[in-house]
Amino acid sequence: MSAGNGEPILEVRDLVVSYGAIKALKGISIRLMADEIVTLIGANGAGKSTTLRAIVGLVPPASGEVRFDGKSTRGVATFRLVRQGLILVPEGRAIFANLSVRENLELGAYARRDREIGGDLEKVVGIFPRLRERIRQTAGTLSGGEQQMLAIGRALMSRPRVLLLDEPSLGLAPAIVIEMFAIIRAIHREGTAILLVEQNVAMALDVATRAYVLDEGRIVAQGEPQALMAQPELRRAYFGIV
Repeated sequence: MSAGNGEPILEVRDLVVSYGAIKALKGISIRLMADEIVTLIGANGAGKSTTLRAIVGLVPPASGEVRFDGKSTRGVATFRLVRQGLILVPEGRAIFANLSVRENLELGAYARRDREIGGDLEKVVGIFPRLRERIRQTAGTLSGGEQQMLAIGRALMSRPRVLLLDEPSLGLAPAIVIEMFAIIRAIHREGTAILLVEQNVAMALDVATRAYVLDEGRIVAQGEPQALMAQPELRRAYFGIV
């Protein structure tokens, strides 16, 4: 059964993550419904990337719980979460630079055994026409924007139910940022829930259904973007808007 009837597809409950003596997350709780884009806003070091990494099991929590599709992920290996449809596109893209665009995309489907992989590859290069043009090109020779498209395209090959995006616009030219967010909207319209970490606050709030504001490992505000934007202290402190 998929998450439904008001149950979140992804839920973080009182999550605490420590790096040695330093608490990176101090008991945060987040909910993502199957029809939402939720964004995490906060300064560098607030705990946003740690949150995403903890959700997929790359960082062990000291306490608290992550639930995916109504079930605890405690003790579930990251590769099994991938097979269940919980997919992270990490900051920095982490593409395989020495492999071709096609090989990178095919690796996104490494856990699949169905006969629809070829059809999904066609869908992905339909979303990202530049990847089709460069399908045989070595991934390391792509531009930054093209590499980000490849990283997202590779994630789509895993057929995500929840897509975690960590700084998808980082280092991209403004025109490419606009294109990237149009793609994020399109992926969401196709039925994928998205949890978005993004330094471009204006774009993140524009695309999101709801937002959480993190500050030093704690959630200090949450709600619909328009409601958060209406609070002058949040605008000044976290959104960079006077």
